[in-house]
Amino acid sequence: MANRRTRAKRELAVVSVLMVVVAILMGVAYVRINRPTQGEREISIGVVGNADEEIWKAVQHELDARNTGIRVRLKSFQYGRYANQALANKETDLNAFQHYAFMEQESRKNGYHFAAIGDTYISPLNLYSKRYASVDQIKPGERLAIPNDPIDLGRALKVLDSAGLITLRDPKATTPVPEDVVGNPRGLVLDQVDPTGIVNLLPDYAAGITNTNFIIDAGMKVDDAIYQVPGGLKSPANHPYVNIIVARAADKDRADLRTLVSAYHSKYVADAINRYYKGAAVPAFSY
Repeated sequence: MANRRTRAKRELAVVSVLMVVVAILMGVAYVRINRPTQGEREISIGVVGNADEEIWKAVQHELDARNTGIRVRLKSFQYGRYANQALANKETDLNAFQHYAFMEQESRKNGYHFAAIGDTYISPLNLYSKRYASVDQIKPGERLAIPNDPIDLGRALKVLDSAGLITLRDPKATTPVPEDVVGNPRGLVLDQVDPTGIVNLLPDYAAGITNTNFIIDAGMKVDDAIYQVPGGLKSPANHPYVNIIVARAADKDRADLRTLVSAYHSKYVADAINRYYKGAAVPAFSY
């Protein structure tokens, strides 16, 4: 009986040692996969949400194929303003979530010294609803949810103007404000809401306008929109809404950052954008 107990203790000890060894090996594998190896340089990039993860995997693939020795690390933020704060505070090397209009507005407001070092894609800002299948079904006096940040608020007003729900004083203005609404024949109430929450609030509204990345993150499709902005996403009028890779102005000529942008501006990444987004985003760069 004593021999059996001794044998069992030995076997348990061997198993314990093996488990520790396996755990150590797994830990080493985790480090090797998720941190740059010796000789590699890490570039940290602030993003909002996780919709672009597949695109950055394609960028990493292209960087590896070119033997650049660059490792991309994404840092996700809930709000774009936090991603910009992190960039300004040197907590990240770049960010990639905003368009020209948003960057310019944020820079004026906060005194940021940023520079766009590469275009990525342009996404439509469309109208979605959980209640209705078309704009015509929206009833007089109903409430619509629109983004509360100044840039996308103005862009959302332009969408509503294009859909025939309101009339703007100058539909060509980049950032119109509610005071620029000169016609609202249905008496619609326009509630300014945090864009990250609009998807979840759609059941409470006749319809809402929010960013494509939040639609994708929620498992919806751009085709679910009850109104889509007409074509011409690459037209000059839409240039302010082209998404960009942003660096601190002092770093805009850094060789490793330029190498990353070059990898992004490749056919491999453009194909990944088209394949993954299926029209929800259109590459805004030449390759």
